[in-house]
Amino acid sequence: QVQLVESGGGLVQAGDSLRLSCAFSGRAFSSHAMGWFRQTPGKEREFVGTISRSGGGTYYADSVKGRFTISRDNAKNTVYLQMNSLKPEDTALYYCAARQGLTSSRVREYEYWGQGTQVTVSS
Repeated sequence: QVQLVESGGGLVQAGDSLRLSCAFSGRAFSSHAMGWFRQTPGKEREFVGTISRSGGGTYYADSVKGRFTISRDNAKNTVYLQMNSLKPEDTALYYCAARQGLTSSRVREYEYWGQGTQVTVSS
């Protein structure tokens, strides 16, 4: 069974940077595409970005494009979300997710989810 554990969240000011990590265990990390999603109270979970199994392909939501970068280290079974120029509207609970095969921006296509890490950006 795959387990995902996010870390790195916190309280920052607008314009600051933060890097989230997600540790993967249980199966072959390199067989899984990884995604980052976020959710605020009362709203649906939304796509942030995704990275291919090799790390050679990434895709981002328009709201974070140019500010956020996803990377992965297949030797460490870890995926990262580097967040720069943070805005108050980036405040959310951030989740990492895994799916076998190709990348996807759809919540329902991910098989495994972490518990989330809170990011709060003050103005």
